[in-house]
Amino acid sequence: MEFNMGIKRFFNAFFNQFFKAFFDEFYKGFYKGGFAFGLLLASLASHADDSFSDYLVRVKVEAVAAGISEKTIDNAFAGLERDERVIKFDQRQPEFVQTFDEYLQARVTSYRKTEGAKLYQQHRELLHEVAARYEVDPEYLVAFWGLETNFGRHQGKYSIIRSLATLGHNPRRSKFFTSELVQALKILDEGHIEPDQFVGAWAGAMGQGQFMPSSFLRYAQDFDGDGKKNIWSSQADVFASIANYLKSFGWVVGAGWGGAVALTELDFETLKPESYDTACRGLRHHSKKLSLNEWAELNLVPTSKILEQPYSLIEPEVGAATGYLAGGNFRVILRYNCANKYAVSVGLLADEIRRQIESS
Repeated sequence: MEFNMGIKRFFNAFFNQFFKAFFDEFYKGFYKGGFAFGLLLASLASHADDSFSDYLVRVKVEAVAAGISEKTIDNAFAGLERDERVIKFDQRQPEFVQTFDEYLQARVTSYRKTEGAKLYQQHRELLHEVAARYEVDPEYLVAFWGLETNFGRHQGKYSIIRSLATLGHNPRRSKFFTSELVQALKILDEGHIEPDQFVGAWAGAMGQGQFMPSSFLRYAQDFDGDGKKNIWSSQADVFASIANYLKSFGWVVGAGWGGAVALTELDFETLKPESYDTACRGLRHHSKKLSLNEWAELNLVPTSKILEQPYSLIEPEVGAATGYLAGGNFRVILRYNCANKYAVSVGLLADEIRRQIESS
């Protein structure tokens, strides 16, 4: 009896949502002169009045259509409940915004510098092998590793499936997190990680490099050749996955990222570009690119030697004594996390790790 009722509920939920969405989009398409089936599928991911169980039924339909086995889905969803902690994290607003100096002091610590250099030496052979294969600079792999999860020590303990299902059911960013949930199910279906070990940060980032499921499926690597892309506990796969991500966005070996400058009075408004890449909010705070000679004419000189190439100036904070020129691979770093403070912290930590290695 319970089984029959479950089947009935499944088909009722599916066909009710399907035909409602179909006719809604049909009439829209009729008056616009065309019908986009993609809009129908998108509409299936955003029904704020659904119960959590109804939402999971709809996700199962999507996941099965994406080729994921029902066994994987049923095992992942068995007994699943919303995690209200995740909703609170998602709604929580920071009490204050850190300045550049405060952020960097908290992130680019003495511990991370010395530990990064020590771990670089420990994994030197593997790092150099990965760096050569993917054409990236090895010290940056250690910098990302250190900043994302404190060198793999703090990966998060939240269930990836439960977190993404909770956020997908919440209407605020349902489409994004529902898509990530389906990708997470695919990771389980491919056997890269056991379900009880499939954990990470509260918003779904996972592994030592903190990849979202969609990034995992695009960029994660099986460098150790065991048939699994294990970004949780295989150091080879962790380094190779970060390296592949950077390479995919155009990393250039030896190009650096930029550097610090002592600030003088200048009118940043006059240095703004005519347009910027809208895909990254951080670029809204970049000036147009100038050569080092042109920056020197504005009395902005790097405090340490950097490569001769065009750089933009990150918009200085009021009263700040130090600013940062961004060039080379800076925009690739922003593809990992589109925040200027984060990207500068990666660059500074990588520079310090390299300095310690070269001086040892």
